[in-house]
Amino acid sequence: MTDPVDPVALWHRQSGTAVLLDGFHALKHAVRFRAEVLAAVTADRAAALALADELAPDVRDTLATLLTEVPYGTYASLVPRPHPTAVAALAVRPSRAGNLEKLARTPRTAPVVVLDNPRNLGNAGAVIRLAAGFGVTGVVTTGTLDPWHPTVVRGGAGLHFATAVERLAAGELPPGPVFALDPEGEDIRGTELPDDALLAFGSERSGLSPELRARADHLIALPMRPQVSSYNLATSVAMTLYHWSATGGAPA
Repeated sequence: MTDPVDPVALWHRQSGTAVLLDGFHALKHAVRFRAEVLAAVTADRAAALALADELAPDVRDTLATLLTEVPYGTYASLVPRPHPTAVAALAVRPSRAGNLEKLARTPRTAPVVVLDNPRNLGNAGAVIRLAAGFGVTGVVTTGTLDPWHPTVVRGGAGLHFATAVERLAAGELPPGPVFALDPEGEDIRGTELPDDALLAFGSERSGLSPELRARADHLIALPMRPQVSSYNLATSVAMTLYHWSATGGAPA
């Protein structure tokens, strides 16, 4: 009989390359969408399983198998910032090659969201959570922000595993017509967004980069009251995806 694996020792070996799942909901979603979980710890196993009974009975048995209780101090030493649920896990990041294949495959049944040089980690996570909810094909970021940064995964509640998330250069985007959000664009309410669209959103501060603006096939704008400067990035994505879903697209 082999000795049981020490999850804390495994954590220290894998933490440099694995995806941090920070909190109960991140672990719940990762399990639902078939992430390969390497280690899962909690400072209160009974409370975590009670949450599973209430909120995620479909994965309760899997969580019961995965979760190991450790002292709170041990748990807190493994994460940058303790989560109120005192649950954390490490998972294998999906294959980049596999994600790129999903993003490039046509015809698509749902758009790809492109975040052009985003700056705010929390906003990027919120967008990935929205994208998963609408069943989009994937989320692509350009620029320096790592879409798999622990803060982004925390903001996305582990839903990176429900869609294809990758960082690409503006010239490497998947095929498909680019519909870019821009204040000078045509009112989105008169536009039907096709399922194979790339929906591009500029950074919170400076908008679309010249490279992506030049790549755009269509510029579209969200309705906005005069003298209001902009919407939050996640709000803009939500409004655009809702418009897509209301004019023919729908979550899977």
